[in-house]
Amino acid sequence: MRGNTSRVTTRRVRAAVSAAAAVCAVTAALPGAAAAEPAGAAGGAAVGVERISVAPDGTQGDGGSTAASITPDGRHVVFASAARNLTPDGAASGSAVFVRDREAAQTKRMGAYTPLDPPAISGDGAYVGYSLQWFNDVRIRQYQVRTGGTASADCSAYSCNQPSLNADGRYTALALLIRKPSPANRQRVEVHDWNTGAKVTVASFEHTYPARPSISGDGRYVAYQDGGAKDVFVWDRTTGTSSGPVEGPSTAATLLQLSDDGSTVVYLSGTDTYVHDLRTGTSRPVPNVRGVAVDPTGRHLLYAPNDAGGPSLVLRDLETGTDQVVSDRPATAGTDAVSTGGREVVFQSAADDIVPGDTNGTSDVFVRRLF
Repeated sequence: MRGNTSRVTTRRVRAAVSAAAAVCAVTAALPGAAAAEPAGAAGGAAVGVERISVAPDGTQGDGGSTAASITPDGRHVVFASAARNLTPDGAASGSAVFVRDREAAQTKRMGAYTPLDPPAISGDGAYVGYSLQWFNDVRIRQYQVRTGGTASADCSAYSCNQPSLNADGRYTALALLIRKPSPANRQRVEVHDWNTGAKVTVASFEHTYPARPSISGDGRYVAYQDGGAKDVFVWDRTTGTSSGPVEGPSTAATLLQLSDDGSTVVYLSGTDTYVHDLRTGTSRPVPNVRGVAVDPTGRHLLYAPNDAGGPSLVLRDLETGTDQVVSDRPATAGTDAVSTGGREVVFQSAADDIVPGDTNGTSDVFVRRLF
């Protein structure tokens, strides 16, 4: 992201922001021993599971790793970790944010700050953003992965968090907590254009419940929730207006994710998950499951069954109704956890038998390639 938006003019300027603000180290190639199946490059990897949170020599991380997202092509994974051995320079005290390039077998550290929310990554893997504590406020900092160049969102008089990046990182949807002037304790959802410095208000609320903004790949649509009313809406940049609630006026809903192509909104209601098609205006239920993420096309839903005793994460093809087990060990995942077509899923687990030699006694980040 940018610092003061008046100083932001083009993406060329963005790319030239000083890398000295955040030194990012690159690791060596990941040995095949770190995966249960040969890992190879993204797009050509074998079916199986690959541990992402590894040191430069391929050994396991010496701290817990969580909160991961994967790019649509499956190449880049962003995650948070307290491990200090993932890059040669080590992590700062506490947790830090890392990006794993699976094709190049390289890991970079994105700054030395502890993320307050799960980190977000642009669809092309070029930019990473996350919220962090900045004195008495919360700021969002965005990094260019290649150079380490960085700047902060302009959150003067506000705290801002919950970033969602579009495909090329130009647009970021975020939530701002209005701290001053009076009246305080209000919230606004905005979209920042880091090429032009423009900021557009999507919605304003008289409360501070999480808005969970989720932006489409082209930056045209933003799904968000009114946490007070428990309604889900979709904003369209071309009209500057929001439609909804998508779930109907009598249903309490929690937003999960907007698909990257902007066609599908997934939300939770009661014990069920609902998939809403914005083109037809219809929703269909996926009963008795807790949705976790949707792939960029909206076709594949990652979910956790509500029934105990089964697998912890399952991927469903919503067109065919077929399920594939992602993890039969205790595991969790976040939004943007599924690559295009449901080919790969990123998740975190403290189980010690997902890959050989897992003895660190803490959570690790894994990618399961399904086909």
